[in-house]
Amino acid sequence: MTVAIEMGQNAAGGSALLDLEELLATRLLVQGNSGSGKSHLLRRLLEQSAPFVQQAIIDPEGDFVTLSEQFGHLVIDAEAHTEQALQLAGERARIHRVSTVLNLEGLDAENQLRRAAAFLGGIFEVDRDHWYPMLVVVDEAQLFAPAIAGEVSDDARKLSLGAMTNLMCRGRKRGLAGVIATQRLAKLAKNVAAEASNFLMGRTFLDIDMARAADLLGMERRQAEAFRDLERGHFMALGPALSRRPLSLRIGPTTTQPRNANPLLMPMPVAALEDARAIILAAAPPDIGRPTRRPPPPPAPDLLSQLMAAKKTPDEANADPQEAPASPEHLAEQRVQLDRILRAILADPEAGFRAIGVLYQDFLVRCRIEGLGNNVPDLAAFRRMLTRARAGISDAMAREEAWLDVSARAAALPEDMQGIFLMIARAARERLPCPSDAMIARAYGTRSTGRARRVLTFIEEQGLIVCQIDGQGRRIVTLVELAWATAPGNPNAEEAVSPA
Repeated sequence: MTVAIEMGQNAAGGSALLDLEELLATRLLVQGNSGSGKSHLLRRLLEQSAPFVQQAIIDPEGDFVTLSEQFGHLVIDAEAHTEQALQLAGERARIHRVSTVLNLEGLDAENQLRRAAAFLGGIFEVDRDHWYPMLVVVDEAQLFAPAIAGEVSDDARKLSLGAMTNLMCRGRKRGLAGVIATQRLAKLAKNVAAEASNFLMGRTFLDIDMARAADLLGMERRQAEAFRDLERGHFMALGPALSRRPLSLRIGPTTTQPRNANPLLMPMPVAALEDARAIILAAAPPDIGRPTRRPPPPPAPDLLSQLMAAKKTPDEANADPQEAPASPEHLAEQRVQLDRILRAILADPEAGFRAIGVLYQDFLVRCRIEGLGNNVPDLAAFRRMLTRARAGISDAMAREEAWLDVSARAAALPEDMQGIFLMIARAARERLPCPSDAMIARAYGTRSTGRARRVLTFIEEQGLIVCQIDGQGRRIVTLVELAWATAPGNPNAEEAVSPA
């Protein structure tokens, strides 16, 4: 059955139809400057297709939460849930075919990327039995798939970009149809934008964006000026689901409205200057601070937490929550367990190339299997432990005075390079051969030996190490001030098993 939904009217006054089944196979890219009507277009598409296909909306500004009132979308407030809970929510929504709106309003850019990546990961990674057709709409896609690094951490950007790439490049076979909207094509990662076969181009003013839009629509460069003249809500359409030739259309009305309506001019209030001065510059009331935001409710426990709670004995369940702190022997035993779990995770040859969020989820599961319950390190502590473990430094070694000094020196480097410095320091302390480029690359999370050499050069430029090549072409690295030096090692050697 072919389902055609009406998006509005074409230039001749006829209905502009979108083939929904074709859209599921070919994806859609919407581009237009702020105020061109992108969000209105997405709302029209969502309302018209809601009865026919499951939907998931990544909503950075909370514009689409009103869909729940008429169309029954489940609104998920990302601020109130952890990344792990959102990944599980994405899986369950896909399995039970519930349309959802992931509301990211109120989160900073870093957490928006992380939580959106977790939710998209849950939708993407479900079993083959649940690959039902699904529209995945991402508003302001340039935030989640940026062309260049921005102010967010590199780790968050990689997580989000990887999730968006999976959606657009690999989602079709899983029944996922990506619909992405962006203000500027130049800010959107090219490998994400290139996978769309349908385009709706709205009002655009910058020359570079007009030229790219004209190229995508198969128009001549001299015709690109037409994008400046488009009115709000008017778009040029092209693609197998829309039209085989560039088609001008005007988006029709919607039955729901965004929470954030367009600002309207209002007359200024009439007030005496002295009255305004008395109100605005009045002294702050004593002992009254700024109103604080109500903390979000704690997320519901996941299935593993419920299982662990169910296994508790009656004595454990009735124990006083204000019990005495664990003994030093117990803490030492727990550190040994954590070291063993980390070694087991890193034993996987692909562990070095996995995102930190994926490794942390694996770590949590293994900790619960070992009976550690909820007394496990948080993500920040896990990062530090993982950095030491990749360098072959156990928890006991890290507590030695010499290694505390080395860790303090490593703190001057970016977080993703600290493990490289620690690995070299361990080789120098124990007079082991200098790690090869392949070993450094794996510890850095890449397969590029060229990038590994650039990392080594960067650390040397910071004045922390000195690299030398002996007469046989082997590399020796000396730690400045500590006077530790590695044994000569072949930089081009194939990667060997990392020293444990």
